[in-house]
Amino acid sequence: MIKNIAAGTTGTYESELKKLRLTLEESDTVIIGAGSDLSASAGYEFAGERLEKHFGDFVNKYGMIDMYTGCFADFETNEERWTYWSRWAWINRYEEIPKDTHKKLLELLSRKDYFVLTTNIDHTFQRSGFPKEKLCYTQGDFGLFQCSKPCHTATYDNYETLKKMTAEARGMRIPAELIPHCPKCGREMDFNLFWDDTFVRDEGWHTAHDRYEEYLSCHETGRILYLELGVGFNSPGVIKFPFWNMPVKNPDAVYASINLTNPCYPILLEDRSIVISRDIDTVIRELA
Repeated sequence: MIKNIAAGTTGTYESELKKLRLTLEESDTVIIGAGSDLSASAGYEFAGERLEKHFGDFVNKYGMIDMYTGCFADFETNEERWTYWSRWAWINRYEEIPKDTHKKLLELLSRKDYFVLTTNIDHTFQRSGFPKEKLCYTQGDFGLFQCSKPCHTATYDNYETLKKMTAEARGMRIPAELIPHCPKCGREMDFNLFWDDTFVRDEGWHTAHDRYEEYLSCHETGRILYLELGVGFNSPGVIKFPFWNMPVKNPDAVYASINLTNPCYPILLEDRSIVISRDIDTVIRELA
């Protein structure tokens, strides 16, 4: 693991954008690592006006400051908890994506050999037209349920259940009978998210990860662009550290990062790093 890093960008915005555009054009392969700030740039803001619009009732009762931390509120009833979670999942997983950021990115990659690894759980890539064969969702999907124990490793599509929950919710409560239960053991279901060691890695998860590992093994040399989009340090071992280490082994590879927060790069790759601290949607639009 690379330990020596440099904080900040590697040049002016104009110079870095020019370098990234040229590198993108010249690269044979683009491997993308996408984090939460990409979703935020696509309009999935979890605080402020959007929080008040969708969760004003919960904010008034529990003093929530953003949608994420609100997930861990000490809800008065289980029906309230499921009302909050089902509403959260519905607006962030099934409703229309606020901006066309991912579609612009797909257009930018249309003539490239690429693969996407993401920790995001909103399924925005596939919903924007990316083929699932080029995607690996490593930390789950808000569109799936799993047993909360879990007693088995299957997951279940939750579209119809969440649709019914949001339609039949009255205020801050859904009918108790809508709370889903495991078809195997009868325990309450949970969302298929990587919160802890109860996370279920189903057949689809393993298939996607096998595809990603195979892709990496077939693309170890040559002109490769490792492009981070909105990746922070919440789980650096998934994207950031591998994206720093792999280019070190390939002298023809370039590391690039677009992120508003914590812009940095490994010193070992100082002459092959592009770091842009700007809104991702703006950068993608200007690249396109």
